[in-house]
Amino acid sequence: MATKLIAVAAVMAVALFGAASAATYNVGEPSGSWDLRTNYGDWAASKRFHPGDQLVFKYSPQNHDVLEVSKADYDSCSTASPIANHNSGNDAVALTSAGTRYFICGFTGHCASGMKLQVDVVPSATSLAPAGAPGANAPAASPPSPVSAATKATATGFALAGVLLAASLMA
Repeated sequence: MATKLIAVAAVMAVALFGAASAATYNVGEPSGSWDLRTNYGDWAASKRFHPGDQLVFKYSPQNHDVLEVSKADYDSCSTASPIANHNSGNDAVALTSAGTRYFICGFTGHCASGMKLQVDVVPSATSLAPAGAPGANAPAASPPSPVSAATKATATGFALAGVLLAASLMA
């Protein structure tokens, strides 16, 4: 019985921590959105992005769009060969693997005016590394990255389900 309980607890811990690690980031929040006012370099520098996370770009589709581009197109603000084109005004982009992703606004002059975002997606294991250690991507003074209410609710729901399952197995 004790072995079964330990195995169930281990599975629950993996499920709980896996669910809690995925985050949804509304680009530019809390003080902005996908617009010409937000400093996206500062915004991204305050976050740790991991595979499984999601970016949500909120904007007026009459005034902006979101193009995912190569590094060369990001650097030159070129819209000629986008990897992906989003234009709904509420675009969710899944960060599925580690690596650097590049986003720009394709409206004339917007990218050159700073409407561009570089996202460095790091493997989840580096979040356990102390700041300054190889693989760590944020300074020691960085506050934890905010997550959406939906992500917090999902993690809380998994935690509650785990507690209830453990209690029922002990009864």
